[in-house]
Amino acid sequence: MALEPVNETVVPQKGGGRDVHETAQLLTDHIQQGKHEVPEVPAPLVCKPNQIESWRVFKIMSEFVEGFDLLSKYGLAASFFGSTRTTETDPYYKQAQELAGRLAKAGFAVITGGSAGIMQAANQGAHEAGGSSVGLNIRLGQDQGMNRFLTDYMKFDHFFVRKVMLTFSSEVYIYFPGGFGTLDEFFEIVTLVQTKKIKPIPIVIYGKEYWEPLIAFFESKMEKDHVMIDAADKEIYKLVDTVDEAFEYITKSVTAC
Repeated sequence: MALEPVNETVVPQKGGGRDVHETAQLLTDHIQQGKHEVPEVPAPLVCKPNQIESWRVFKIMSEFVEGFDLLSKYGLAASFFGSTRTTETDPYYKQAQELAGRLAKAGFAVITGGSAGIMQAANQGAHEAGGSSVGLNIRLGQDQGMNRFLTDYMKFDHFFVRKVMLTFSSEVYIYFPGGFGTLDEFFEIVTLVQTKKIKPIPIVIYGKEYWEPLIAFFESKMEKDHVMIDAADKEIYKLVDTVDEAFEYITKSVTAC
């Protein structure tokens, strides 16, 4: 697991007019009340609710508890990200499948968003190699469904809870070509490492043809023209172009937590 325990002395602090003990009691009260009120079809979360919805507080907390409980079952793990639109005939699909299979045989649980495309490819590779194949799925208006290669899974109602689970799920994060969601998840992890909110962890971006234009933007605009990042920030991630290169880098770089 990538999440490390934090050993800190809890000091009561004021926030919003309450100290931490009062806030904890308020949370407990809403959880106790909310667990009896969860609707069969939860309404979407609005930008700013007029009042605290106790059932939603309970639902969010229960998703965190269930998610971390699921992840605690797995030791060494690798998370795969990429487009749902990648077809089974696409070379990237085959490469994700092969890499996941090799990692599964090396003792990694393979964790994805549990849906189609690159996620399915990685789950398929792990499943066919006899390894653990985990999906952290999300309920959407048009349900994206889960692929058939999962050995374990969980479905989330809240995107932000699912993102926390994906953020703390593994010892290595592997990004194949994808859209806004993949980029969002990539920048999430890179930012957490850059700001030292999590320890440095191997971050692999796969496919030079796809990623090199973005990396060129990092170097020319963000680093040189506008000084928005440091040269060292480009060392946070590793660009690879073959399954062999990715597998070698991962197995040399990953250490179990």
